[in-house]
Amino acid sequence: MPLSSPPDGYSRIKVVHSFHDLVGAPFSDGVNALCWQRTLHSDFGEVVRLLDTGKGVTTLEDARLSELPVSAAGRAAIVVMLEDQRLLRERGLEPVVECVREYARDDGPWPTDVYSFHVDSAPVETDTYLCTYFGSAGEGLRNDQATRRVDIPETRAALLRQFGGADNDAFAEYLREGCYDLHYAPSPQARPFSFGVGNLWRIAVQYPGSPVPPCVHRAPDTRDPRLLLIS
Repeated sequence: MPLSSPPDGYSRIKVVHSFHDLVGAPFSDGVNALCWQRTLHSDFGEVVRLLDTGKGVTTLEDARLSELPVSAAGRAAIVVMLEDQRLLRERGLEPVVECVREYARDDGPWPTDVYSFHVDSAPVETDTYLCTYFGSAGEGLRNDQATRRVDIPETRAALLRQFGGADNDAFAEYLREGCYDLHYAPSPQARPFSFGVGNLWRIAVQYPGSPVPPCVHRAPDTRDPRLLLIS
C-alpha cells in the first residue's frame, strides 16, 4: 500500500523497490527514512483471528506462526512474515513479529509511551525496521514540524520543578533517564503521515555521530489488533 498521505515536498523520505535497496542505501543528504513499498496479497487478518492472544503485546515465534491452521491466503501471509525475518536475520538483526492489542500507556503529564511522537535512541550505530502487516499503521512526523518537548519553555520549566534542581548536567541526565528528551510535540500546522500497511521501513535512530536527524514517529492510538514486525 502506498504512503496514505505523503508530505508534499518532503525530502527526508526515499522510496525504494527492493530489500537490497532498503538495507543498502545510506542515510545521507538529510534522508532519514527509507520505504520499500509493497502490496501484499495475503490474508493477515486470518492470522490475527486465529491467534489466541490476550491484552498487551504478544511475540509470535516462527513455530507458532507455522503451526496455525490457515487457508492458502493465510499461509501466504505467514510466508511473508517468516521471509522478512529471515532476510533481516541474515543481516545480523533480531526482528520479531508481534500481535499488539495495546501498548502500555503513560498517563503522566508528559507521556513517554509509544503513542507519543518520539525517536529511537541507541549508543551505537543502528537503524529501526518496521512493517505493519495488519491493522492501523504507525505514523511519521516531519522533522521541521516537530519540536522536542524538553525544548518547549513551559514543559522544560515544569520538568525542572519536578527534578527539583538546577538546569545543569544532572538535569540533562534526568531527562535522558526518563526518555523525556526523545519525545516531540507536533507544530500547529503539522500533518502526520501514515507508514501504510505492508510497507517495510528502515528509519534513522538517534546515536552519537549520526549523519542525519532521527525519524520522528509514533504508534497509532487504537485498541484494534495489529500485526507488525519490528527490529
